[in-house]
Amino acid sequence: MCGAATVPWRLPAGRLGGGLLSRCPVCGHVLRDLASCPAGARDEAYGGDPGLDRIRLALTFRRLRALVPAAGAVFEIGYGTGALLRRFRAAGHPVAGIDRDQLGLPVDTAAGALRRGELETLPPGDDRYDLVYGVHVLEHLRDPAAGLRRAYELLRPGGRICLITPTTDSLGARWFGAAWWLLEDPTHVRFFTPASARRALTDAGFGGVGVRRLRLDNLSMEAASLRRRRGRIPPAGVLSERGTLALAAATVPAVLAARVALPRLAPSIELTARRPAGGPAQ
Repeated sequence: MCGAATVPWRLPAGRLGGGLLSRCPVCGHVLRDLASCPAGARDEAYGGDPGLDRIRLALTFRRLRALVPAAGAVFEIGYGTGALLRRFRAAGHPVAGIDRDQLGLPVDTAAGALRRGELETLPPGDDRYDLVYGVHVLEHLRDPAAGLRRAYELLRPGGRICLITPTTDSLGARWFGAAWWLLEDPTHVRFFTPASARRALTDAGFGGVGVRRLRLDNLSMEAASLRRRRGRIPPAGVLSERGTLALAAATVPAVLAARVALPRLAPSIELTARRPAGGPAQ
């Protein structure tokens, strides 16, 4: 993201195939090519658990509601099934979103004005939003610079952006290597760090950039990474195994305590920023 040349970063591969990533020595941004870093990627794009997703949805909605004014318009990047947008619509917010449809899941058509396609190629329009957000979507973008510029254009002056994404400056990425659960998704093509994320948002025109490590996000990451070390990945991923879910539930107290003691254990970061009032279009 800073323009420096990347260098190879070899992860311990174990039973999961190649673990060669490309990392920027300046901002830490990481690029992933599936051919050089298969890392036991599952066959299916969606590898979550519906029960865990409902918990994440409730926590994420509560956080996002605090960032948008009453009846403020919201736009979601990568809306998935539309579940979050439906919650916003039920709370009285005008809603819209765009999604690549990579998960192949049924979409709630009552969730608002939904489009299929890439954020980077979303055609210009007159609609402006008070909040643009994306939950675990930045790591899928082939051209995040263009995507963030388009997100900037979607906001009203003074509007806010909120993005949640994995970070490879997490201790888990180094401890688990190729078994790190965030590498199980075959559509994860890049990973940000706080430094590369700040650079990307600033370059897109945003101001007031904030970065926060999320202790409560991906609470199943450690259990899923431990299960992946066995090297046998079901087509739908390790979270489709009852044993993984049981291990995740049993280890939640220990995981939370560890993340409080070592904040860099948190595998995800939250990025917030504003389009400056009266700021120029990109």
